[in-house]
Amino acid sequence: MNLTLFDLDNTLLNGDSDFEWSQFLIRIGILERELFELKNQTFYDQYKAGTLDIQEFLDFQLKPLSRHSRKTLDVWHQQFMAENILPIITPSARDLVGQHLAAGDVCVIITATNSFVTYPIAREFGIEHLIATEPEHLCGEFTGRVADVPCFREGKITRLNNWLAARNWTLESFAQSTFYSDSLNDLPLLCKVSNPVAVNPDETLHAYAIQHNWAIMSLRA
Repeated sequence: MNLTLFDLDNTLLNGDSDFEWSQFLIRIGILERELFELKNQTFYDQYKAGTLDIQEFLDFQLKPLSRHSRKTLDVWHQQFMAENILPIITPSARDLVGQHLAAGDVCVIITATNSFVTYPIAREFGIEHLIATEPEHLCGEFTGRVADVPCFREGKITRLNNWLAARNWTLESFAQSTFYSDSLNDLPLLCKVSNPVAVNPDETLHAYAIQHNWAIMSLRA
């Protein structure tokens, strides 16, 4: 039995769902463009550079969830999926996931983006298991705070180990563990699996992958 882990943003998606969600809320008039667009771009640039303060970003990203009912958010998310997400899912990404599912691998999307945004995306790929940053909720509504360890950098290792332990597994339970990612932020977890794959890699990850003879691929074709 093999374990296959997929990063989501700029890996399975030809774009970033975190960034796109905020841009969507700006476009439909929920967030003020002048106030939020620059901050959204700044956080995205920091993420790509490996300098993101995850707590500061989560405060920015999760607060809007607390200002609206879950029913309203779910309606907006359906529109978001149709207009922002489906156009950035490439056939190559669908094919890659399909190959691993057909092989009987345990497939998991593991992402820093919160589970409200990413759960429907995982379902679109046919992937049952999602490890994501968890927004805190109370009586079915979001509080604007984060629950559990953010699924970011070393936090991905913590969250994965907890997920595996809940099923009486470790990484060593699998004949092979594969992780597909584009980002330098995922180097800690990429170094833990038996088969790291750099997908559409940023400059830092690309250089590291070449140095360590990791596979490099693109899903953008």
